[in-house]
Amino acid sequence: MQKLLFAFAVTLLAAGAQAQSAKYHDAMKQSVDMLDTAHSLPTMIDLAHRFERIGDAEKTQSLPYYYAAYCQVMTTFLGDDKTKTDEIADKAETLISKAEGLDKPTSETYVVRSMIATAHLMVDPQNRYMQYGAASGEALRKSEQLDSTNPRPVYLEGQSKFYTPEAFGGGKTVAKPVFEKALSMFGTFKPASDIAPRWGQHATEYFLSLCN
Repeated sequence: MQKLLFAFAVTLLAAGAQAQSAKYHDAMKQSVDMLDTAHSLPTMIDLAHRFERIGDAEKTQSLPYYYAAYCQVMTTFLGDDKTKTDEIADKAETLISKAEGLDKPTSETYVVRSMIATAHLMVDPQNRYMQYGAASGEALRKSEQLDSTNPRPVYLEGQSKFYTPEAFGGGKTVAKPVFEKALSMFGTFKPASDIAPRWGQHATEYFLSLCN
């Protein structure tokens, strides 16, 4: 009798875990699909909060905090008010640290760390370039070291060269082959799952069109 009760309890726990897992996946899949077409500041803010709520509810999943950090830092690039950029970038850093704490630093988390450093840099490029320019570049190097097939660090490298004045080694001519490389990599890159990071291809195509 005790064995039967034990087996029944194990079955109930397994069924509960599967239901929770399906609920998590559905919430993430819906949010990641929304991210594919998110181009406005209000939508990106909403998604940042949405992913953070999923992370707080799940407690053991790193991916929601990764996306929450990505969406937070994206709001600093979409908005015009730079007075809160440092505060938002710090929030994004807290979230990406949570993601790395639940799993480990990955090629994708270093991409977001590079974006966070760039956000701090853009507040005062002239006075912050030495600190945050170096931090952004170092994060991209670590990202590429961890996964040489990831197109996102290459895309961000192209974006950096695009916005760097020609007098300092940047410009459209320098950025174009980097974007072409990133686009080629997007063509062969296979995300680990249907909720794994896949953003960047449309932005790469957009910047490449500006280089032609």
